[in-house]
Amino acid sequence: MSKKPLNRRNFLSQSLALTGAGLLAPSYSFGNTKDYPLSKHSSSRTVFKNVRMETGFIRDEIEVIGTKSELFSIVVENGKVSEILPNSQDPDAIDAKGYLMLPAMKDMHIHLDKTYYGGPWKARESKYRTVKELIEHEKVVIPTLLPHSTERAEKLIELLQSKGTDYARSHVNIEPTSQLVSLTNLQKALENKKDSFGAELVAFPQHGIYYSGSQELMKEAARMDIDYIGGVDPYSLDGQIEKTMDFTVQLALDYDKGLDIHLHESGESGLKTVQYLIAKVNENPVLKGKTYLSHCFVMGALDAKTLEATCEALANADIGITTTVPIGYNVMPIPTMLDHGIRVMSGTDCVTDHWQPFGTGSMLDKAKNMAELYRYNHEFGLSRCLGIGTKGVTPLDKSGNQVWPKVGDEASFNLVDASCSAEAVARLSPVKQLYHKGNLVFGNI
Repeated sequence: MSKKPLNRRNFLSQSLALTGAGLLAPSYSFGNTKDYPLSKHSSSRTVFKNVRMETGFIRDEIEVIGTKSELFSIVVENGKVSEILPNSQDPDAIDAKGYLMLPAMKDMHIHLDKTYYGGPWKARESKYRTVKELIEHEKVVIPTLLPHSTERAEKLIELLQSKGTDYARSHVNIEPTSQLVSLTNLQKALENKKDSFGAELVAFPQHGIYYSGSQELMKEAARMDIDYIGGVDPYSLDGQIEKTMDFTVQLALDYDKGLDIHLHESGESGLKTVQYLIAKVNENPVLKGKTYLSHCFVMGALDAKTLEATCEALANADIGITTTVPIGYNVMPIPTMLDHGIRVMSGTDCVTDHWQPFGTGSMLDKAKNMAELYRYNHEFGLSRCLGIGTKGVTPLDKSGNQVWPKVGDEASFNLVDASCSAEAVARLSPVKQLYHKGNLVFGNI
């Protein structure tokens, strides 16, 4: 397992929202999948020809109306881009056939450890409605999943790869029903996929810290090979904010981990939890840049003044937001959060399990959801939405300068049947190949 490096009313407001640091800043199918043999180019010099790369925007007197691209040759050595050259017709080069080179996708919120994917079809049972009801149901479901969880995690990873994703942040259950077995089973799957897929893990007390009595299990998990301490709805599950958050934050400090807190609560308790976390991070600056709120639906329920103040406070504490770009909930104010410089990432969460069955495994799908929700149907907006699925990396910056790939960048990329990022997002263009650190891990052309 690799460790971590660690109401839009008009066009003008949309464009201004897109000037936020997140999407505009560079770098900072269901169906059967199968194993693709790893190419062994990462330790030698490999040349790709006919690689389509974006080179700039096309503008009229009002706006961006298109994206320029050209064909290049790309040289990969030791898993990194070593040269970007004028296109050649070297007969020994791998022919990219004019497909568009885009960054590999990063799924920054998923539960690889518990899934129906790879097993028999089963939809969610609607009689379980509240989080607590679903937790009680999960206590029955988890024992049926554990015997298959390593194999199904591998199949789920293969689905993600088929959609162009080579890296994930996975939450993994730590609670009395599964003990630490969900974690160890997932670690086996990641070890089996280590040459083709990277991951970071969140020890996730899905059943509540005190509600389920998971304190000691969380301490054990913190001593294992995980990257983040997780949490979930401290008020609605544990009936308290301060005690639960104090335990969670201290555990992260004691074991030098990051924080990633599920927060579904959208009322007063949700806002109080956000404010308390901000205060704790400001008290402990070592947590700045390595603390995240997942979902954080309360942000979509705040009045304008409170939203502005909360965004400013989150940005000052360098706390990121990881969102599934949800449909059917309060619309998350992603453009406003980006405009304040908050790091916003996305993930697929559940692909298919006892919580919901709708996930496709595609981060391009999340980018398209974002474009539709905020009416980014123009070239510039569509191109910016790509960053929600790539951890902020886009081929062009907001001014149209080519910023990815650069010599020295990790050679983790997709070849996509599209002319530009905007088309790929709008049309969910097919991923033809995925390379992870110079190795072919999915597809043929």
